[in-house]
Amino acid sequence: MHKFTLSLLFFLFSLTGFAKVTDTTAVDTIKVVNEKINYWENVNKVGLSLNEVAFINWNSGGNNSFSALLNGNFGRKYKKELLNWNSTLVIKYGFNAQEGRELRKTEDQLEINSNFGYRRDSVSNWYYSAKFNFNTQLTYGYRYPNTDSPISKFMAPGYAFLGVGTEYSSPEEDLTVYISPVTEKSTFVLDQRLANEGMFGVTPAIKDEEGNIIEEGERVRTQFGFLVSSAFTKQIFDNIGLNNNLRLYSDYLNKFGNIDIDWELNLDLKVNEFVRANVGSHLKYDDDVKFKQDLDGDGTLETGGPKIQFKQLLGVGLVYSF
Repeated sequence: MHKFTLSLLFFLFSLTGFAKVTDTTAVDTIKVVNEKINYWENVNKVGLSLNEVAFINWNSGGNNSFSALLNGNFGRKYKKELLNWNSTLVIKYGFNAQEGRELRKTEDQLEINSNFGYRRDSVSNWYYSAKFNFNTQLTYGYRYPNTDSPISKFMAPGYAFLGVGTEYSSPEEDLTVYISPVTEKSTFVLDQRLANEGMFGVTPAIKDEEGNIIEEGERVRTQFGFLVSSAFTKQIFDNIGLNNNLRLYSDYLNKFGNIDIDWELNLDLKVNEFVRANVGSHLKYDDDVKFKQDLDGDGTLETGGPKIQFKQLLGVGLVYSF
Protein backbone atom coordinates (compact mmCIF):
# COMPACT_ATOMS: atom_id res chain seq x y z
CA MET A 1 0.00 0.00 0.00
CA HIS A 2 2.83 2.34 0.85
CA LYS A 3 4.52 1.68 -2.55
CA PHE A 4 1.26 2.34 -4.37
CA THR A 5 0.86 5.72 -2.62
CA LEU A 6 4.42 6.81 -3.54
CA SER A 7 3.87 5.80 -7.15
CA LEU A 8 0.62 7.74 -7.31
CA LEU A 9 2.24 10.87 -5.86
CA PHE A 10 5.13 10.63 -8.33
CA PHE A 11 2.68 10.25 -11.22
CA LEU A 12 0.67 13.33 -10.15
CA PHE A 13 3.86 15.40 -9.72
CA SER A 14 4.95 14.43 -13.24
CA LEU A 15 1.62 15.55 -14.65
CA THR A 16 1.92 18.88 -12.84
CA GLY A 17 5.40 19.50 -14.26
CA PHE A 18 4.25 18.59 -17.75
CA ALA A 19 1.34 21.00 -17.42
CA LYS A 20 3.72 23.79 -16.43
CA VAL A 21 5.91 23.20 -19.46
CA THR A 22 2.87 23.12 -21.73
CA ASP A 23 1.54 26.39 -20.31
CA THR A 24 4.92 28.12 -20.76
CA THR A 25 5.10 27.02 -24.37
CA ALA A 26 1.61 28.36 -24.99
CA VAL A 27 2.48 31.73 -23.47
CA ASP A 28 5.64 32.02 -25.56
CA THR A 29 3.66 31.22 -28.70
CA ILE A 30 1.12 33.93 -27.90
CA LYS A 31 3.92 36.49 -27.44
CA VAL A 32 5.31 35.76 -30.90
CA VAL A 33 1.89 35.99 -32.53
CA ASN A 34 1.07 39.33 -30.87
CA GLU A 35 4.40 40.98 -31.80
CA LYS A 36 3.83 44.05 -34.02
CA ILE A 37 5.89 44.81 -37.12
CA ASN A 38 7.02 48.41 -37.49
CA TYR A 39 6.90 49.60 -41.10
CA TRP A 40 8.20 53.09 -40.27
CA GLU A 41 11.82 54.23 -40.28
CA ASN A 42 12.59 57.61 -38.69
CA VAL A 43 15.64 59.87 -39.05
CA ASN A 44 16.16 62.92 -36.83
CA LYS A 45 19.50 64.76 -36.97
CA VAL A 46 20.41 68.19 -35.66
CA GLY A 47 23.91 69.61 -36.18
CA LEU A 48 25.81 72.74 -35.19
CA SER A 49 29.17 73.86 -36.62
CA LEU A 50 31.10 76.75 -35.08
CA ASN A 51 34.21 78.63 -36.13
CA GLU A 52 35.95 81.47 -34.27
CA VAL A 53 39.10 83.54 -34.87
CA ALA A 54 40.20 86.04 -32.20
CA PHE A 55 43.26 88.34 -32.19
CA ILE A 56 44.95 90.24 -29.36
CA ASN A 57 48.00 92.32 -30.23
CA TRP A 58 48.58 90.12 -33.28
CA ASN A 59 51.41 91.65 -35.33
CA SER A 60 50.34 90.00 -38.58
CA GLY A 61 46.94 91.68 -38.35
CA GLY A 62 43.46 90.28 -38.86
CA ASN A 63 39.84 90.78 -37.82
CA ASN A 64 38.01 88.87 -35.12
CA SER A 65 35.30 86.71 -36.63
CA PHE A 66 32.70 84.15 -35.64
CA SER A 67 30.58 81.89 -37.82
CA ALA A 68 27.93 79.29 -37.13
CA LEU A 69 25.94 76.83 -39.20
CA LEU A 70 22.81 75.10 -37.91
CA ASN A 71 21.26 72.25 -39.86
CA GLY A 72 18.45 69.81 -39.30
CA ASN A 73 17.54 66.69 -41.25
CA PHE A 74 14.27 64.90 -40.49
CA GLY A 75 12.95 61.91 -42.40
CA ARG A 76 10.01 59.52 -42.31
CA LYS A 77 10.00 56.37 -44.42
CA TYR A 78 7.13 53.88 -44.72
CA LYS A 79 7.72 50.59 -46.51
CA LYS A 80 5.25 47.70 -46.61
CA GLU A 81 5.14 45.01 -49.27
CA LEU A 82 4.47 46.91 -52.54
CA LEU A 83 4.24 50.44 -51.09
CA ASN A 84 7.04 52.89 -50.40
CA TRP A 85 6.57 56.42 -49.03
CA ASN A 86 9.59 58.58 -48.19
CA SER A 87 9.46 62.17 -46.88
CA THR A 88 12.25 64.49 -45.69
CA LEU A 89 12.57 67.98 -44.23
CA VAL A 90 15.91 69.83 -44.49
CA ILE A 91 16.63 73.13 -42.72
CA LYS A 92 19.96 74.97 -42.90
CA TYR A 93 20.90 78.41 -41.65
CA GLY A 94 24.34 79.97 -41.20
CA PHE A 95 25.82 83.38 -40.54
CA ASN A 96 29.18 85.10 -40.18
CA ALA A 97 30.05 87.96 -37.83
CA GLN A 98 33.28 89.86 -38.47
CA GLU A 99 34.69 92.80 -36.58
CA GLY A 100 33.88 96.11 -38.27
CA ARG A 101 31.31 94.55 -40.62
CA GLU A 102 27.58 93.81 -40.53
CA LEU A 103 26.27 90.30 -39.78
CA ARG A 104 26.14 88.33 -43.02
CA LYS A 105 24.15 85.27 -43.98
CA THR A 106 26.17 82.33 -45.29
CA GLU A 107 23.52 79.60 -45.61
CA ASP A 108 19.71 79.60 -45.85
CA GLN A 109 17.63 76.64 -47.00
CA LEU A 110 14.21 75.16 -46.34
CA GLU A 111 13.40 72.06 -48.39
CA ILE A 112 10.60 69.48 -48.26
CA ASN A 113 10.57 66.25 -50.28
CA SER A 114 7.90 63.58 -50.48
CA ASN A 115 7.96 60.54 -52.75
CA PHE A 116 5.24 57.86 -53.04
CA GLY A 117 5.89 54.64 -54.94
CA TYR A 118 3.99 51.46 -55.83
CA ARG A 119 5.36 48.38 -57.58
CA ARG A 120 3.48 45.53 -59.24
CA ASP A 121 5.23 42.68 -57.39
CA SER A 122 7.75 42.12 -54.61
CA VAL A 123 10.67 41.29 -56.96
CA SER A 124 10.47 44.34 -59.22
CA ASN A 125 12.86 47.26 -58.66
CA TRP A 126 10.68 49.70 -60.65
CA TYR A 127 7.98 51.76 -58.95
CA TYR A 128 5.11 53.83 -60.29
CA SER A 129 5.98 57.05 -58.52
CA ALA A 130 4.67 60.50 -57.63
CA LYS A 131 7.14 63.07 -56.33
CA PHE A 132 6.79 66.48 -54.64
CA ASN A 133 9.61 68.92 -53.89
CA PHE A 134 9.44 72.38 -52.35
CA ASN A 135 12.33 74.69 -51.48
CA THR A 136 12.82 78.30 -50.50
CA GLN A 137 14.76 80.38 -47.96
CA LEU A 138 13.86 81.83 -44.57
CA THR A 139 15.28 85.37 -44.47
CA TYR A 140 16.37 88.25 -46.71
CA GLY A 141 19.32 87.80 -49.05
CA TYR A 142 21.64 90.65 -50.11
CA ARG A 143 24.41 91.32 -52.59
CA TYR A 144 26.87 92.45 -49.91
CA PRO A 145 27.89 95.10 -48.99
CA ASN A 146 24.59 96.52 -50.32
CA THR A 147 22.00 95.82 -47.60
CA ASP A 148 19.43 98.41 -48.65
CA SER A 149 17.77 96.38 -51.38
CA PRO A 150 17.18 92.62 -50.81
CA ILE A 151 17.70 90.42 -53.85
CA SER A 152 15.72 87.52 -52.34
CA LYS A 153 13.26 86.81 -49.51
CA PHE A 154 11.08 84.03 -48.11
CA MET A 155 9.09 82.67 -51.08
CA ALA A 156 10.97 85.02 -53.39
CA PRO A 157 11.95 82.77 -54.86
CA GLY A 158 10.15 79.60 -53.88
CA TYR A 159 10.07 76.51 -56.08
CA ALA A 160 7.64 73.58 -56.17
CA PHE A 161 7.92 70.47 -58.34
CA LEU A 162 5.02 68.02 -58.67
CA GLY A 163 5.09 65.14 -61.11
CA VAL A 164 4.41 61.48 -61.85
CA GLY A 165 6.68 58.95 -63.44
CA THR A 166 8.71 55.87 -62.66
CA GLU A 167 11.53 55.27 -60.18
CA TYR A 168 14.22 52.61 -60.08
CA SER A 169 15.46 51.54 -56.66
CA SER A 170 18.57 49.36 -56.55
CA PRO A 171 18.43 46.42 -54.11
CA GLU A 172 22.24 46.21 -53.85
CA GLU A 173 23.10 49.92 -53.53
CA ASP A 174 21.30 52.83 -51.91
CA LEU A 175 20.55 54.26 -55.36
CA THR A 176 17.34 55.69 -56.81
CA VAL A 177 16.73 57.11 -60.29
CA TYR A 178 13.47 58.96 -60.95
CA ILE A 179 12.16 59.77 -64.45
CA SER A 180 9.10 61.97 -64.91
CA PRO A 181 7.89 63.02 -68.38
CA VAL A 182 5.12 65.10 -66.75
CA THR A 183 6.34 67.51 -64.08
CA GLU A 184 4.87 70.85 -63.11
CA LYS A 185 7.34 73.47 -61.88
CA SER A 186 5.95 76.49 -60.06
CA THR A 187 8.15 79.52 -59.35
CA PHE A 188 6.90 81.88 -56.63
CA VAL A 189 8.09 85.48 -56.31
CA LEU A 190 5.76 86.84 -53.62
CA ASP A 191 7.67 90.11 -53.23
CA GLN A 192 6.05 92.54 -55.67
CA ARG A 193 9.18 94.66 -56.17
CA LEU A 194 11.19 91.62 -57.28
CA ALA A 195 8.25 90.40 -59.36
CA ASN A 196 8.06 93.77 -61.14
CA GLU A 197 11.74 93.42 -62.01
CA GLY A 198 11.02 90.01 -63.57
CA MET A 199 13.37 88.19 -61.22
CA PHE A 200 13.65 84.37 -61.27
CA GLY A 201 11.87 84.06 -64.60
CA VAL A 202 8.46 85.62 -63.88
CA THR A 203 6.95 88.13 -66.32
CA PRO A 204 8.07 91.67 -65.34
CA ALA A 205 5.80 94.66 -64.91
CA ILE A 206 4.62 96.64 -67.91
CA LYS A 207 5.68 100.29 -67.70
CA ASP A 208 4.94 103.41 -69.69
CA GLU A 209 7.56 105.69 -71.26
CA GLU A 210 8.07 107.53 -67.97
CA GLY A 211 8.64 104.32 -66.02
CA ASN A 212 5.24 104.22 -64.32
CA ILE A 213 3.85 100.74 -63.78
CA ILE A 214 0.79 100.02 -65.91
CA GLU A 215 0.50 96.36 -64.98
CA GLU A 216 2.19 94.62 -62.05
CA GLY A 217 4.60 91.77 -62.71
CA GLU A 218 3.39 88.21 -62.23
CA ARG A 219 4.15 86.59 -58.87
CA VAL A 220 3.75 82.94 -59.91
CA ARG A 221 5.06 81.21 -63.01
CA THR A 222 4.00 77.70 -64.00
CA GLN A 223 5.93 75.41 -66.34
CA PHE A 224 5.55 71.82 -67.56
CA GLY A 225 8.60 69.80 -68.41
CA PHE A 226 10.75 66.69 -68.14
CA LEU A 227 12.49 65.85 -64.85
CA VAL A 228 15.26 63.36 -64.09
CA SER A 229 16.65 63.04 -60.59
CA SER A 230 19.02 60.66 -58.86
CA ALA A 231 20.03 60.04 -55.26
CA PHE A 232 22.98 57.88 -54.24
CA THR A 233 24.28 57.13 -50.75
CA LYS A 234 27.26 54.90 -49.97
CA GLN A 235 29.37 54.15 -46.92
CA ILE A 236 32.84 54.31 -48.46
CA PHE A 237 34.62 53.43 -45.20
CA ASP A 238 33.38 52.85 -41.66
CA ASN A 239 33.73 56.55 -40.88
CA ILE A 240 33.23 58.14 -44.32
CA GLY A 241 29.89 58.37 -46.06
CA LEU A 242 29.05 59.76 -49.52
CA ASN A 243 25.78 61.45 -50.46
CA ASN A 244 25.07 62.57 -54.05
CA ASN A 245 21.87 64.24 -55.30
CA LEU A 246 21.29 65.39 -58.88
CA ARG A 247 18.21 66.99 -60.46
CA LEU A 248 17.84 67.90 -64.17
CA TYR A 249 14.78 69.72 -65.50
CA SER A 250 13.83 71.07 -68.93
CA ASP A 251 10.65 72.95 -69.84
CA TYR A 252 8.73 71.71 -72.91
CA LEU A 253 7.49 75.14 -74.06
CA ASN A 254 10.34 77.45 -73.10
CA LYS A 255 13.61 76.47 -74.78
CA PHE A 256 13.26 72.70 -74.46
CA GLY A 257 16.72 71.20 -74.09
CA ASN A 258 17.91 74.12 -71.96
CA ILE A 259 18.49 72.18 -68.72
CA ASP A 260 18.22 73.47 -65.17
CA ILE A 261 20.84 71.77 -62.99
CA ASP A 262 20.82 71.22 -59.23
CA TRP A 263 23.71 68.99 -58.07
CA GLU A 264 24.77 68.49 -54.46
CA LEU A 265 27.68 66.28 -53.34
CA ASN A 266 28.61 65.75 -49.69
CA LEU A 267 31.15 63.71 -47.72
CA ASP A 268 30.27 62.96 -44.11
CA LEU A 269 33.33 62.14 -41.94
CA LYS A 270 32.52 60.61 -38.58
CA VAL A 271 34.98 61.33 -35.76
CA ASN A 272 32.85 59.74 -33.04
CA GLU A 273 29.18 59.40 -32.13
CA PHE A 274 28.66 63.16 -31.79
CA VAL A 275 31.49 64.90 -33.67
CA ARG A 276 31.31 65.03 -37.48
CA ALA A 277 33.16 66.77 -40.28
CA ASN A 278 31.50 67.64 -43.57
CA VAL A 279 32.94 68.44 -46.98
CA GLY A 280 30.42 69.43 -49.60
CA SER A 281 29.70 71.26 -52.83
CA HIS A 282 26.50 72.55 -54.43
CA LEU A 283 26.21 73.56 -58.10
CA LYS A 284 23.18 75.23 -59.67
CA TYR A 285 22.27 76.60 -63.07
CA ASP A 286 18.88 78.05 -64.02
CA ASP A 287 18.52 80.10 -67.20
CA ASP A 288 15.67 82.04 -65.59
CA VAL A 289 17.76 83.25 -62.63
CA LYS A 290 19.47 86.48 -63.61
CA PHE A 291 22.58 87.62 -61.75
CA LYS A 292 22.45 91.05 -60.08
CA GLN A 293 25.57 93.11 -59.42
CA ASP A 294 26.84 96.69 -59.39
CA LEU A 295 28.44 96.96 -62.82
CA ASP A 296 29.25 100.69 -62.93
CA GLY A 297 30.08 101.34 -59.27
CA ASP A 298 27.15 103.72 -58.63
CA GLY A 299 25.75 101.59 -55.78
CA THR A 300 22.79 100.37 -57.83
CA LEU A 301 22.47 96.69 -58.74
CA GLU A 302 22.00 95.99 -62.42
CA THR A 303 20.42 92.79 -63.72
CA GLY A 304 22.67 90.71 -65.92
CA GLY A 305 22.39 87.26 -67.47
CA PRO A 306 22.28 83.80 -65.87
CA LYS A 307 25.45 82.36 -64.35
CA ILE A 308 26.60 79.10 -62.82
CA GLN A 309 26.10 79.16 -59.05
CA PHE A 310 28.61 77.23 -56.96
CA LYS A 311 29.00 76.79 -53.21
CA GLN A 312 31.67 74.89 -51.27
CA LEU A 313 31.40 73.85 -47.65
CA LEU A 314 33.92 72.59 -45.09
CA GLY A 315 32.89 72.30 -41.46
CA VAL A 316 33.39 70.43 -38.20
CA GLY A 317 30.74 70.33 -35.53
CA LEU A 318 28.36 68.41 -33.31
CA VAL A 319 25.59 66.14 -34.58
CA TYR A 320 22.82 64.74 -32.39
CA SER A 321 20.47 61.98 -33.58
CA PHE A 322 17.23 61.08 -31.84
